Amino acid sequence: MLWLALMIFVPLACRASCPSGQAKDEAVLVQLEQTWAKALEQHDVEGVSCILAGEFQDADPNGALHDRAETLANIPHRRVGSNQLNELHPHVYGDFGYVRGLNTVVDPTGKALARVRFTDIFVYREGRWLAVAGQESLLSETK
Repeated sequence: MLWLALMIFVPLACRASCPSGQAKDEAVLVQLEQTWAKALEQHDVEGVSCILAGEFQDADPNGALHDRAETLANIPHRRVGSNQLNELHPHVYGDFGYVRGLNTVVDPTGKALARVRFTDIFVYREGRWLAVAGQESLLSETK
């Protein structure tokens, strides 16, 4: 019985601490995008879960919609590689904001696999920014 309690409560105690007290400014949204990209590279489900709102939906380059649960479930299965974010253009309008940018997906050898234009939409709740929607468009893909 003790092992069951440990299996349940130790992971909860070690959970990533979600940010709070974030400023309502564009620099925070840029940092959040960088944190999100790094968490994806590291297959960090907890880190990404702090960024996505409960109602989060993403439209992938093929037009398929993915909710928060599906997005988080897919993180451990991502290819190994890095996300190089460029052309980040953040905008804040009160409790809403969005970032448009370009992600170059790079494999461990440094080869660019894809260039993806994205837009992420955020809402400010309880002192922090949460992503409520995302959309990606594939610009080019190397095979």
